[in-house]
Amino acid sequence: MKMVKSTLAVLTTAAVLGVSGFAQAGATLDAVQKKGFVQCGISDGLPGFSYADEKGNYLGLDVDVCRAVAAAVFGDATKVKYSPLTAKERFTALQSGEVDILSRNTTWTSSRDSGLGLNFAGVNYYDGQGFLVNKKLGVSSAKELDGATVCIQAGTTTELNLSDYFRANGMKYTPITYDTSDESAKSVEAGRCDVLTSDQSQLYAQRIKLANPDDYVVLPEVISKEPLGPVVRQGDEEWFDIVRWSLFAMVNAEELGVTSANVEETAKTTKNPDVARLLGTEGEFGKDLKLPKDWAVQIVKQVGNYGESFDRNVGAGSELKIERGLNALWNKGGLQYAPPVR
Repeated sequence: MKMVKSTLAVLTTAAVLGVSGFAQAGATLDAVQKKGFVQCGISDGLPGFSYADEKGNYLGLDVDVCRAVAAAVFGDATKVKYSPLTAKERFTALQSGEVDILSRNTTWTSSRDSGLGLNFAGVNYYDGQGFLVNKKLGVSSAKELDGATVCIQAGTTTELNLSDYFRANGMKYTPITYDTSDESAKSVEAGRCDVLTSDQSQLYAQRIKLANPDDYVVLPEVISKEPLGPVVRQGDEEWFDIVRWSLFAMVNAEELGVTSANVEETAKTTKNPDVARLLGTEGEFGKDLKLPKDWAVQIVKQVGNYGESFDRNVGAGSELKIERGLNALWNKGGLQYAPPVR
């Protein structure tokens, strides 16, 4: 009987993997080109990262990764369809082939990278978990949260980080979990919990949604490493490379001073070999990716370089006003660094 059960388990696993298998044997690019768009899994509404504006247009730092891939593949950044997903839904949607890319403030961890049949293509935002509290609590440090009731979004790395932090500091807490980030934010606003914990970027995004944002403060402590980035299925290196190098092209463009405003002229006039290779006027590097020569030109022209995307969505040009910090380029004190095109 045990042998029968074991055999059934193996067959079931094979069947599950088979659902996403259409895209795991190098076929994702072919499937995307055939249907004429990239299906992108995004968050269920996080300002600055992926959300719909009043006209229904999707915007955000994570959305721009999807748009960059579409620009590289089709020469048209608008050829994307979006699937808003909760934290609990996101991995199943990618594994099953429902989406081609998951670009949804998702933390790169060893278990996700090796145990879920997924590959992280890079980091588009270096983050860390923090705490949001109402100023009336009079709390200025996370070390003062002993006995607090804490709102958490289910299906995230947040739960384990929270448990580890409180245990390490000899404190107790009562968790209340919610399926969506909006639900957890509304609960702290309604007083059902004392604290909201999540990635700091998400706390800033949720804070501006509250009725009285100035009543709330993000505490200074950062209790974890949360490298966030786009994810694809394992087994399709061709698609993995396209997604990875679409992100790298944006980072390299910023470092080389190539912007959406000057990219076309720069492609015609540059004497810099690094710029020429990136923009396709020297070498055949697009061919290696099965992309047109001007794939990076289209990304920068239509989406912008990484700095432009950051400033527009979460930085100085946005409501969030998040400083570059760890997300500055490597030569400006940050961690953003991309391998060269050569």
